[in-house]
Amino acid sequence: MSNPTESSLLTHLLLPPASLPTILTLQKFTAFFPVSVRSSPQIPLLYRDLQHQRAVQIDAVRKNIFAEAKRGESLKREVIRSRRREEREGPGLGLDVEEDEGMDGLLANTSGPGKLHTLASILPELDAACSDLEAEIAELKDEAGRVLSEMQRTVGELSDLRYGRFPGSVREDVLEGLKELRATAGGVPGES
Repeated sequence: MSNPTESSLLTHLLLPPASLPTILTLQKFTAFFPVSVRSSPQIPLLYRDLQHQRAVQIDAVRKNIFAEAKRGESLKREVIRSRRREEREGPGLGLDVEEDEGMDGLLANTSGPGKLHTLASILPELDAACSDLEAEIAELKDEAGRVLSEMQRTVGELSDLRYGRFPGSVREDVLEGLKELRATAGGVPGES
């Protein structure tokens, strides 16, 4: 039996093994309601809404599992880099040649201790590192774009407030709210 991966463990633990109709049919769902409302046309709508909400949640969990697995791989590579750096710099500055050859070093293969990378074994790791960097750069660009647009929106709103321009029909909304308040309170004393 092979060792389970982080992704397979999280998938097994966090994702349901079956779809909602397999676990809970519409008839069983309807049985949860009082007898007087079981024939309501709203119950199938609620059931479909529950299916949709469940599907959205499952998709979000699946995406988070994928992101967590990628982050785990990145952390694993960072730990390997850190260990290699520590081995190179090491506490003893004057390493003998025999000790240096015994270390994994920069070209060590992660699939086995003491094995050097070959061209075929280093290319996938370099590709993975490149894709990690590209993904991180894309995330940073997206975040920078979101922050910039939010800052521009905030500056625009502050500028509107400074010059007395309110977004939309704020004046009409306030007047309508005041009319509703008067109607609710039964009118203002002294007004006819």
